[in-house]
Amino acid sequence: MMWIVFDYGNVLSLPQPESEAGEMARMVRADPAVFSRRYWEHRLDFDRATLTPEGYWSAVTGRQVTSAELDQLISMDVASWAHPDEGTLSFLRELLDQGGDVALLSNAPACVADGLDELPWIAAIDRRYYSGRMGMVKPDKEIFDHLAEELAADPAEIVFIDDRPENVEGARRAGMTGVHFTTADALRETLR
Repeated sequence: MMWIVFDYGNVLSLPQPESEAGEMARMVRADPAVFSRRYWEHRLDFDRATLTPEGYWSAVTGRQVTSAELDQLISMDVASWAHPDEGTLSFLRELLDQGGDVALLSNAPACVADGLDELPWIAAIDRRYYSGRMGMVKPDKEIFDHLAEELAADPAEIVFIDDRPENVEGARRAGMTGVHFTTADALRETLR
């Protein structure tokens, strides 16, 4: 048995559009450049669940967010990551149609994971693991060890695909085959 495990952002989805990040900043009357810097500066803690949604978005905006702003920011954040990479999805569908063992492992806060799980093309993957629900993040070895345990698989039976080299290296350190994602066509060629 060989598991193919996909990352989500920039692999199954397209990168977050700058225009949508800018819309979030404008909605809370924040400077877009400062908003973007803080968005990424605090994101790994949010992904790890050491920051609550309210704590994260307050850190990003530099002030206490209101309940209405919080709901809107979460909704806009999920939407900004909901643009599929059609090439990768076509490959994913082929694997699923062939009965392949496929899973998802993503650094994503639980509130974003809840939204992503509603997307039909993600819901088709039965085994989905998100950092915010696990309290650990890539590229730390422990998240890959946990993944192998959850899949009841030897790490050598797992191929992990990610766009970030440090996450690919983390999978390799855990004994998995790590594949650096660049394009869907390159991925097909690599896994052929």
